[in-house]
Amino acid sequence: MWRAMSHTIRHKQKLLARVRRIRGQVEAVERALESEAGCDAVMHLIAGARGAMTGLMAEVVEDHVRTHLVDAERHPDALNGEAVDQLLDIVRTYLK
Repeated sequence: MWRAMSHTIRHKQKLLARVRRIRGQVEAVERALESEAGCDAVMHLIAGARGAMTGLMAEVVEDHVRTHLVDAERHPDALNGEAVDQLLDIVRTYLK
């Protein structure tokens, strides 16, 4: 059964705004292809859209870890703050 993640609900408007910006970037790729823009321009637009999507994923993953996996109030034996930061640094590096 699917359960909504509270942090995505709490940050719903912020996340939706990011998704809308990403949609605009993807539409720019489409327009560039339709207008037969040069490869360099198309690749630049694709890289921007990919970076934006990766940033969105990183934000959702970080919020998920902090909210559901290491909330010390809800989970007293959770990882300490330094371990959480190290884990998230690794995740951010992987998503780049």
